[in-house]
Amino acid sequence: MADDFSSISTPAFVVNEAAALRNIAAFQAHCDKVGLALRPHIKTHKLVHFAKAQLAAGAIGITCQKISEAEAMVVDEIDDVFITYNILGPDKLERLRALSDRVAALSVVADNAVVVQGLSQAFSGCPRPLNVLVECDTGAERCGVQTPSAAAVLAEQISSAPGLVFGGLMTYPAVAGADVAARFLREARQLLDEKGLACPVISSGGSPDMWAAATDGIITEYRIGTYIYNDRSLVERGTCTWDDCAGHVVATVVSTPVSDRAIIDAGSKALTSDLLGFSDYGHVLGHPEISIQGLSEEHGTLIVDPDNPLKIGGRIRIVPNHVCVVSNMFDEIWLERGDETLVPMTVDARGKVI
Repeated sequence: MADDFSSISTPAFVVNEAAALRNIAAFQAHCDKVGLALRPHIKTHKLVHFAKAQLAAGAIGITCQKISEAEAMVVDEIDDVFITYNILGPDKLERLRALSDRVAALSVVADNAVVVQGLSQAFSGCPRPLNVLVECDTGAERCGVQTPSAAAVLAEQISSAPGLVFGGLMTYPAVAGADVAARFLREARQLLDEKGLACPVISSGGSPDMWAAATDGIITEYRIGTYIYNDRSLVERGTCTWDDCAGHVVATVVSTPVSDRAIIDAGSKALTSDLLGFSDYGHVLGHPEISIQGLSEEHGTLIVDPDNPLKIGGRIRIVPNHVCVVSNMFDEIWLERGDETLVPMTVDARGKVI
């Protein structure tokens, strides 16, 4: 435990617990109001502590991106997991099979027959079939079947595969692409209805458009990650304010070589090289005039106002462009409690990328 920022080593990732809990409560209330089941993505915080807080607020389960994340998160009451990534390879399938024995409910996605075949081989003969949703590309251009008809075909393959059960449709829409996604999913569900295939879950998500999230007459659940901490990219979009940004990188000024340049001890290994449309690497709270112009591994280069210089040894708080990446950079965070004490907390799923 630490009494203030001056007593912790930097660079450090500090999370204001009160702000994070407010963010959890606010979006849960939105989902409750519009009739969406909420399944938050833990890739942003990677902490059992906050996953439990999300469930306590009303979330139906959690979303993970990789098996190793899910393995780290499945403890106590965290027993409903959706892994939104194609799972391939004997080792991963064996681990997935073992994970299914530890949880009450496990779902995965597939967007091709090769993935379906592997999942079926792994779960054939199991007392409880694996729930598999078809991932649909509705504009984000990542994974996903490309047409509603392809979704219906793959759903049939899942439904007939030993050890599997068709669980529904899943997408991650492009930013501002909810209408396009809804049209795609509505057409896909109609085709499923014609084939006599039940579609219990239709899952969408995304933090940038969170306050516009709605069922659109088709969506049943919403997956969201960044909302718990928020970041500069979401402030830029008008999704939140700086006061809603719970996660900050605290850094120390280690050098001021010239009057308009300062160097901090947070580089690409503490912040992130993600630009997300910006020309620099984060927002320095209380110093809108400062620009983080460059990152090497351990150095951050700040352009400062010569008339308002930073002092060597001084500390700054930075809201990252993309906070989800930052969570995976640190073995532990400092949880900033209401009494202004700082409590270290191990990041349970840090480095879990397999």
